Amino acid sequence: MFDLRRREFITLLGGATAWPLAARAQQGERMRRVGVLASIPEDAYLAAFMQGLQQLGWDNGHNVRIDTRWGAGKVDDIRKYAAELSALAPDVILAVGTPAVGQLLQAKKAVPIVFLRVTDPVGAGFVDSLARPGGVATGFSLSEYSFSGKWLELLKTIAPGVTRVAVLRDPDIATGGGQFAAVQSAAPSLRVEVSPINVRDAGEIERTVTAFARVPNGGLIVTRSSLANVHRDLIVNLAARHKLPAIYFDRTFAVGGGLISYGPDYVDQYQRAASYVDRILKGEKPADLPVQSPTKFQLVINLKTAKGLGLDVPVHLQQLADEVIE
Repeated sequence: MFDLRRREFITLLGGATAWPLAARAQQGERMRRVGVLASIPEDAYLAAFMQGLQQLGWDNGHNVRIDTRWGAGKVDDIRKYAAELSALAPDVILAVGTPAVGQLLQAKKAVPIVFLRVTDPVGAGFVDSLARPGGVATGFSLSEYSFSGKWLELLKTIAPGVTRVAVLRDPDIATGGGQFAAVQSAAPSLRVEVSPINVRDAGEIERTVTAFARVPNGGLIVTRSSLANVHRDLIVNLAARHKLPAIYFDRTFAVGGGLISYGPDYVDQYQRAASYVDRILKGEKPADLPVQSPTKFQLVINLKTAKGLGLDVPVHLQQLADEVIE
C-alpha cells in the first residue's frame, strides 16, 4: 500500500512553488497548470497522483503548477471552487467524485477534465459513451452498479446472522439510488431485508442509524459518496456503538476501525489518472481517451473489530483479503 506522511506530501505538492520566476524561465519550457478538485483531502492518494506525474516528467513548481481545492462534501463549496479553478484556466483539472465533475462541467469556462471516483459517467451525462467520451471529460470509473450486490454477499459471509441491512447512500446523486437498487436486487436470494438511510448530514445519520439499531440482527452497507467520506468517523463510530457489522466502499473505513471494506484500489487509479493528465498536457483531447474501469480491487478485514462484534471471520475470507488488520 502506498505510504507517505502528510509532511512529505505537502513538500511534494507545494515545496517547489517558491522557485523564482527567473529560475523557471531558465528551464526553457512553459509552465503548465493542473487543477485538482476533491471533496476531502486525500493525501496518500494525491501523493500517488503526484508520483505518477513525476515519473512522466512533470515536477510541481518546475514545469507544472498544481492548484488544489477541497469541497468538504458541501455542494456550495464545490460549486465555488469549481468556478475558481476554471477561472484560473488550467490546462486540465483532476476532478474527484461525481459532484466535482458536475460542477466543473457547469462552469463558464470549458476545461479538460480527468475524473476519478465516478460510478456512472454515462448516466450522469459526463460522457457520451465509455469508448468515446465525446466532450471535455474522461477518466476512470468505479464499477457497475451490479458490483454493489457483492457488498451484501461479503457482509453475509462475515456476519451470517444479519437479516436486516441499512444501506447508507446519498439520495441527492444518481449513484446513490443506483447502488441501493443493486443491493436491493441481491437481497431476496440472501434472505435479507434492506432499507435506505440518507447521509445528508451528521444529525440525520445518527438519528436513523440509532433507530435502525433498536431491532436486532442488523448490519450496514455504506455506499460510495463524497458525504460518506466526510462523515467517515461518525459512521464507523456509530457501527461500533450499536454493534452493527458493516461493510464499506473504501479501505480507509476499515483502517479507521470499520469491519470490512471492498472496492477499487484507488492508489492504482490515481496513478493511472496521471497518465491521462500527461497525455492531455501533450495535446491529446479527452473526447478521444476512453473511460477506463478498475483493474485492481482491495478486500480489507479488521480482525480487531470483528472480535469486538463477536464474529469469527472465516479462514477462506481472510485468505482472500488483500489486507488483514490485527
